[in-house]
Amino acid sequence: MILEIDGGHSGIRFSACHFIPRHEKCSRLHGHSYILRLRLEGDIGEDGMVMDFVVLKKKLKAFVDEFDHRTILPGDSPDVRITITDDSVEAMTCGKRYVFPLMDVVILDVTNTTAEEMTRHMVNRLVNEVEFPPNVRSVAVGLDEERGQTAWYEVRL
Repeated sequence: MILEIDGGHSGIRFSACHFIPRHEKCSRLHGHSYILRLRLEGDIGEDGMVMDFVVLKKKLKAFVDEFDHRTILPGDSPDVRITITDDSVEAMTCGKRYVFPLMDVVILDVTNTTAEEMTRHMVNRLVNEVEFPPNVRSVAVGLDEERGQTAWYEVRL
């Protein structure tokens, strides 16, 4: 059985900006209105559910709160050098220098802030931070950068 949460209908969305170093167009700072999606595969448990929607939606909304109206930077990129001071973050990449207020930035453990890397980051966090019942076989996160353009990453449990 598949359980799915569609952030477009559930209000699980965020706006953020990023850049992709060395990309012809996306190397410029730009933003998206992201929609977060989740899909679980598993058997119906003794409680009649694959898993409680409430637990999952709370976690997805926590991601949204963390990323919403922020600049997302790649913490593990060979192309981006990040310097953090008391109140600012400086990102140097491909001859460009960006300076952001510290409170407006999220630095992820990714090599690039593509939708693909961000979904992998989110799935790995979900697996580490949520206790999935034994009947759940896989968890996948989808991230729409725009409608009709979604990256998915799945982990088998």
